[in-house]
Amino acid sequence: MRWRIEAANGAVEVADGRIVAPTERFDHHIVVPDGVLHPGLINAHDHLRLNHFGRFGNRHYANAYEWAADVQVRYREAIAAGRAVPRRLALLWGAWKNLLAGVTSVVHHDIWEPDLEQDFPLRVVRTAFADSLGMTPNISRPLAGPFALHLAEGIDANAGEEVRQAAERGFLDARLLAVHMVGADKDGIARMRTSGGAVIWCPTSNHFLFGCTAPDALLAEGMDVLLGTDSLLTGHGDLLDELRVARGGALSDERLEKAVGDVAAARLSLDPPSLLPGGRADLIVLRRPLLAAGAADTALVMAQGELRVLDPALLPCSGVRGGQFLQRDGFVRWISESATLPVPGLVAGCHRA
Repeated sequence: MRWRIEAANGAVEVADGRIVAPTERFDHHIVVPDGVLHPGLINAHDHLRLNHFGRFGNRHYANAYEWAADVQVRYREAIAAGRAVPRRLALLWGAWKNLLAGVTSVVHHDIWEPDLEQDFPLRVVRTAFADSLGMTPNISRPLAGPFALHLAEGIDANAGEEVRQAAERGFLDARLLAVHMVGADKDGIARMRTSGGAVIWCPTSNHFLFGCTAPDALLAEGMDVLLGTDSLLTGHGDLLDELRVARGGALSDERLEKAVGDVAAARLSLDPPSLLPGGRADLIVLRRPLLAAGAADTALVMAQGELRVLDPALLPCSGVRGGQFLQRDGFVRWISESATLPVPGLVAGCHRA
């Protein structure tokens, strides 16, 4: 099947999973006259299987270890209920949280699972990782490639000390993707900024757990920063929400866009996001500028050359079949998923035509 997708800022044609040179021959023509066409977004940090549990935590914590110990007791019933959801459905809910916000590539900071390669609706970037220095005492990282690690996730002295511990163990180098870094002190900031590594910033999760986020001095110009959502255990919403929260802080608008685009791709060893012929057909159409948009502004998402999310008004010209409608926060979108997702109240109906 061949699509032509037009928006206010241009048009692309897609066939066989790739963006192709335009011709006069296509099967389906989708026009969003008030839309802006972008490459799909990259979410550098999520835990896909945890997004259906609900948000856990009732105060600001000293560090992530204190939070983990508290919620295992305080939310034991909710944890049991969440674990009862079949694993694939849990992973799919994480996927659709991302797709509804225009994410077409996501890092799953967790054990790799076969379901992530079996008819999964977006690209899951496979990256070496460890949970944290405290949770994974015997860390063994591969000899090459990016390595993600929760680091300095807290606001106490122990969190700040983790940066020095990571340096002593040889982890502070150009391969490191340091997730969170809320508690980095002056020495830790200097070490990280001279290491050649990058920071994965998750502002809404940080504010929920600790009342603050990574220091501006760490995120300042000269440091590669990627943006992540974390899971909905602690994060608030999706990647578009993170962009809006982050805007006006330490990163310029240009650096924020690169944090979900070019910089993220380079640090994760992915091809640069592109709308040029030959590129992977991961693309989105938004009805507001990227840094002001929310999921309600997502008119179209194509991942891996397949339409995944559509404004229902675009269905008649899309050629898609099956799928279902999801209702969220007052808006409805068609999604290509046929399974019933594990979140009560979100399934609004099925699409058969």
